[in-house]
Amino acid sequence: MVAKPLSILVIDENGARASIIEAGLRGDGHDVVTILSDVTRVARQITEIDPDVIVIDLGNPNRDMLENMFQLTRAIKRPIAMFVDSSDKAAIEAAIDAGVSAYIVDGLRKERVRPILDMAISRFNAFSRMERELEEARSALQDRKIIDRAKAILMKSKGLSEDAAYQLLRKTAMNQNRKISDIAQSLVTASQLLEP
Repeated sequence: MVAKPLSILVIDENGARASIIEAGLRGDGHDVVTILSDVTRVARQITEIDPDVIVIDLGNPNRDMLENMFQLTRAIKRPIAMFVDSSDKAAIEAAIDAGVSAYIVDGLRKERVRPILDMAISRFNAFSRMERELEEARSALQDRKIIDRAKAILMKSKGLSEDAAYQLLRKTAMNQNRKISDIAQSLVTASQLLEP
């Protein structure tokens, strides 16, 4: 099975700089490259183009331009490589906080585009995986808390041991073909409704 070619969007108001990035990408076999030089409606255009990866070259951006790009990158869940000619510690930290996968200062050369793009994609994938794992852990913790509350309700109302309360929740979940946490949530909700 042939992999779908990577769709890359290059955002740069400077045509000469954009052509350096484009040459580096095309030289490495990336044929689906779109150049966007008008950044006035960039969010809508990104939605329409729907790229796999975004490369942003800002040259010497002022604070407002950086902040606008950072707001954009926070909303877009894609690998983003950003090139700037110069930067400071605050801008670098803001870029990382905004979800920029690779923030390259004074490094725009045709031969560097491919490895930087690969690194941005790898870093984005690793970060996305960590976000998923964190969300799964939070969800599991929340489920555990609900199950513990439901066990406490059953222990108090039916005089069951903790193990017997859990077994009752488990058996009910199996009989209804539902998750234990769903049964526990229903029990906790019903108990709250019956409280005086």
